[in-house]
This record gives sequence, structure tokens and C-alpha cells, in this order.
Amino acid sequence: MKRITTDYALHIYKTMPLLELGQMADNIRKSIHTQGVVTFIIDRNINYTNVCINRCRFCAFYKEENSPEAYILTAEELLQKIKEATALGAIQILLQGGLHPALGLDFITDMLKLIKDRFNIHIHGFSPPEIYYLAELTGISIKQTLLALKEAGLGSMPGGGAEILADRVRRLISPKKINSKRWLEVMEEAHNIGLRTTATMMFGTVETPEDIIEHLCSIRDLQDRTGGFTAFIPWSFQPKNTQLVNDVQPATGVEYLRVLALSRVFLDNIQNLQASWVTQGIKMAQVALRFGANDMGSTMIEENVVKAAGVCYRVSEHDITTTIKKAGFTPATRDTFYNIVKYYK
Repeated sequence: MKRITTDYALHIYKTMPLLELGQMADNIRKSIHTQGVVTFIIDRNINYTNVCINRCRFCAFYKEENSPEAYILTAEELLQKIKEATALGAIQILLQGGLHPALGLDFITDMLKLIKDRFNIHIHGFSPPEIYYLAELTGISIKQTLLALKEAGLGSMPGGGAEILADRVRRLISPKKINSKRWLEVMEEAHNIGLRTTATMMFGTVETPEDIIEHLCSIRDLQDRTGGFTAFIPWSFQPKNTQLVNDVQPATGVEYLRVLALSRVFLDNIQNLQASWVTQGIKMAQVALRFGANDMGSTMIEENVVKAAGVCYRVSEHDITTTIKKAGFTPATRDTFYNIVKYYK
């Protein structure tokens, strides 16, 4: 299929009937993933601290440093969480935290070394805002920061902190967070030293369709340069318990499917598209498998950020495999880099 332009992307996003756009995305999914396999990973999200200086208006998770609810996981708590996860078959942990003013690069590298010393597990961790903040705190370059993390045991990076890569939106919902140029810079540096990453998009705040296209275009352009993104994950903002609760309505299922399908059509250089059962629930994620998605993300043994916004869907390995099968696909677990680990009959 010929690459679509931003103008055409905006046109089909605004005017194409949902089922027609979904069919277009499903056909592209079939052409890339010809075997009808839908994947997922068994992992656990671990937030090592909830303290964050950014105070984003869309976030219900962060706490002030002096809050009675603020925490930093102890080494014992961290290792216990990983032990529990590996007992349930986890092969990866997703490790993230807020921007804590007292936690520098040494704290993070020591944490990584401790994990790798005790467990044979892949660490998928630290969003671009965290990386940029660590570099600033330490007074070294982004590349040097990433190299230090990689040497200590970091295996790949999630795409957190992207929200919408349009600075007009960022100034409204996360004015203290790094801008879109810096987010992309961190990702490009990560790709250049061999760290693969995912890319995400949080929509449903104050963005316009034009902002969504700008975001997708930035991701596609960077992927053209580096090839470092393993997957794209669009998910819908959950306003409960945030500063935006009275300003926006949660995205509908129709809006979610439209953004998902457009992402599959536009991002012709990213192989994998994740369905977001975490924000949409397992039934909508099942529908998403016919709107371009080929991956169900993870079992997410623990998840705290979306939960803080009042949304708490929980699914088991059995739930995911059953959902995939009933949608007409073959379920399989994968590793971080989308290599198949096990097929389910």
C-alpha cells in the first residue's frame, strides 16, 4: 500500500465511516501478520516511586515529596514484587517512576544492578521524561545517561510521557514536562545505542484531530530514521481523579477504534499495534483485533497509574487467550521484541 499523506490521514480520520476505516486497518494487519497470531507478554508494572515534580494535570498517580502517601520502594519490596511476578511466569518487568528530586542516576543504576544480580528477567523501563531528568540531575548528556542505564541492565524502554506530541497540547495538560522535541530526542538517542522502545499516544484530553496526525507523523518520521520502535500503543485518557475531570469526557469506544485504525493505516513502518484492554476493557480490546491491532499488550500483573484514575480492569492469562481465540486468532506469548515464546492451542 502506498504511504498516505498527513492530509489524507486527516481526511479519512474525520470523514471515513468507522467500519470502512476499520476494514482498511484490518487488511493492513492481515498483510503484515499473515498467520493470524495475536501476541501478549506476561509482565508486571512496577512503579519505584510515586513522587513527581511535573504535576501533570492529567495524572492521578503522582504525589508531592512531603505527602503522607508518597513512597519509594525499598530494595526488599522491589525484589518481592519481582519474585511474585516470576512465580506467575513473568519474563519482563516494566519499571517506571515519577521525577523524584532526590533520586539520581546512581540510585537508578544500583536498582538495575540489584535486579539483574537476583533475577534473569528483562527490564523494560524509564520513559523519556525520566531519562531527560536523570541527565539534567547528573549533569551529563542523554546518551551518557542511556549508556549508563544500559550497562546497568536496562534492556528496552517504554514510550511513556508522549501523551500528544504537539506542544500546544502539552502546554495545557503537562506544562512542566519535556516538550515533544526532547521526547523524540531521547528516543532517537536510545535507538542509536541499540535500545529498542515502544511508542505511545494518550488521546482524549484537549487535542484536535490535527494534533493526533502531528503525533503520528513525528513517530513515523523517527521510525524512518532509526527503525527502533517495536510497537505503537494508543490509549484513551481517563479523567477521574485528575485536574481535568471537569474539562473533558472520556473517549468513547468508537473514538478509540477510530484512532487505533488510523494508527495502523498511517504507521506503515511499525509492525506491531497494541490493543489497550487496560483503559478500554477486554471486550473492546477484542474488537480492536479487527481494527488493526495484533497484540494484547500484557497480563499486567500490577498496574497503578490508570488505576489511580479510577479505571481498574484486571485480566488473567486465561482471559487473554480465551478472548483471542474467540476473536478467531491464535494466541501466543512473546518476549519484549515480539519473538514468539509459546503458542496456545
